[in-house]
Amino acid sequence: MIEISNLGKQYASGFVALDNISLSVKKGEILALLGPNGAGKTTLISSVCGIVNPTSGSVTVGGFDIIKDYRKTRSLIGLVPQELTTDAFETPWDNLTFSRGLFGLPKNPQVVEKVLKDLSLWDKKDDRIMTLSGGMKRRLLIAKALVHEPQVLFLDEPTAGVDVALRQDMWRMVDELRHQGVTIVLTTHYIEEAEAIADRIGVISGGKLVLVEDKSTLMARMGQKQLKVELMDTLEVLPKVLEEQGFCLADDGLSIVYHYDKDAEEIDIGGLLQTVTNAGLGVKDIHTQQSSLEEIFVDLVEDAA
Repeated sequence: MIEISNLGKQYASGFVALDNISLSVKKGEILALLGPNGAGKTTLISSVCGIVNPTSGSVTVGGFDIIKDYRKTRSLIGLVPQELTTDAFETPWDNLTFSRGLFGLPKNPQVVEKVLKDLSLWDKKDDRIMTLSGGMKRRLLIAKALVHEPQVLFLDEPTAGVDVALRQDMWRMVDELRHQGVTIVLTTHYIEEAEAIADRIGVISGGKLVLVEDKSTLMARMGQKQLKVELMDTLEVLPKVLEEQGFCLADDGLSIVYHYDKDAEEIDIGGLLQTVTNAGLGVKDIHTQQSSLEEIFVDLVEDAA
């Protein structure tokens, strides 16, 4: 549905915002783009949407070139930007009706009504936008991106600084749109959201696409496991025998942790615990867990820096 080939963006100052990025996104897929501030996420989205002019490379949406067939590609795309930009004196109903007309579509009150209701804006449909709260304005931006029934939806930090209710509404709608075949690309700082809903994860750092991979494959390939041993008493210094074994002491001194590759064979958990007890430490509890997507993301960005 989206085909990005060798895309680059360099500003007059010489700053390279995008560095030879290539990426394919399938129809009906949810791709989450992660990266630190200034990594190039918004520039990438803006280039595909026709807001920023790339200096090299090409992009097609639905098989149409974003420059040669710009009218067609923009009609296929819905964008929820980071900034709150709405006409303060209009009502949500008029605003959505007008937005739909910008794409040459006939009036369709049923579509406008559905979008407003899905985003809990129905009771505000006749209020002036200037009277809406920040969260309501954010909902309206999402509604504007959906009212022309796009096939591709870009969400640039859509839930940043909003309440839990909007976040839940947003992800319910994303799931519904995915089942309708809509392709969704989102950037987010809420990594747990990407972990929950995305099919694939892309990591951008310094204008470069560091990695794009299926979420489960990424976590399986790069995730580590850890054995955490909670202690009966606070430990000030880790015994040398445990340090040599590979344990490290938690900051609070109440637990020690052993990291290992999840695919490693013959990890002798019993032997490790015996070493702990032989060192004279009282064990309160033990448990294992796998690395989260957030930990993997931090490692990737640090390696790319």
